[in-house]
Amino acid sequence: MPHLVDALQQEAAEAIAHMREAALSARRLHARAELMRHMLTTARKVKDQPKADAVETVVREWMDAWNLNRHDWPHIAREMEAFTAAFHDYANEPSDSHDARLRESCAALDAALAKQDTSIAEQMAFRSQCAHRWWELVAPTPVDLPGAKPRPSMPELRPDAPFWEAGCADFCR
Repeated sequence: MPHLVDALQQEAAEAIAHMREAALSARRLHARAELMRHMLTTARKVKDQPKADAVETVVREWMDAWNLNRHDWPHIAREMEAFTAAFHDYANEPSDSHDARLRESCAALDAALAKQDTSIAEQMAFRSQCAHRWWELVAPTPVDLPGAKPRPSMPELRPDAPFWEAGCADFCR
């Protein structure tokens, strides 16, 4: 039977490992969900425009929020446009078939990003002006991230609140 100090150290190590796994999972899921919320919100703002114009507007806003030029990612342009078009269709008619297309286009975009060893969630967390500050505590933005720019809109941590309450900028809500 392990002695008390050894047992406590083992329990603590296991708890920290579980916390790490949970934090990484929460960051991935939350960053992904936040991008989807933003995409739908923006698609709803332009849903009455002609589809091509609406898609271009949403992609441009998306890339602006990520501090990228609209044409910085030509290798995934088709997937980005299909993903955005699916949001446009869903914003105009939130049906099961449009939801299925949204899921398919999301999977296709993630597959294209996976070829670059990244994901929708990673790019949202590392690039977006609407990123939540706590995401940085879980996985800091790589210092060599291509095209990375400062994100002063991300609220700072508050000493009177838990780290997971360090949300996004007010304009992103």
